[in-house]
Amino acid sequence: MITVNPYLYFNGNCEEAFDFYKSVFKSEFNFIGRYKDVPQNNRGLFTDQDHKIMHISLPISSKTTLMGADNTALFNQPVSTSNFSLSINTDNKDEADKKKPRNGENRGLQTNQL
Repeated sequence: MITVNPYLYFNGNCEEAFDFYKSVFKSEFNFIGRYKDVPQNNRGLFTDQDHKIMHISLPISSKTTLMGADNTALFNQPVSTSNFSLSINTDNKDEADKKKPRNGENRGLQTNQL
């Protein structure tokens, strides 16, 4: 089965937004990771972002999880039209391979190796 989950990017107010979503959907967070949780050898990249959200996930139905992060300050760019992405998940590698764009058909999609 394929699931599509939205991933929202925030300019420093991810936690506030997700606290609101949590109250609306009456759900509990699956995961909250902060930049301070990054392994020590990469800490220099995130010193100004310690309290910000690196990744958060909130199930909003049995098949959909709302995910988010504070990342614009880290990459020094404002949130604009690219403040979301879609995470497409499959149950297994064969199903993912069938849906993966063929060479030359990527059209801006980012895919990760399984």
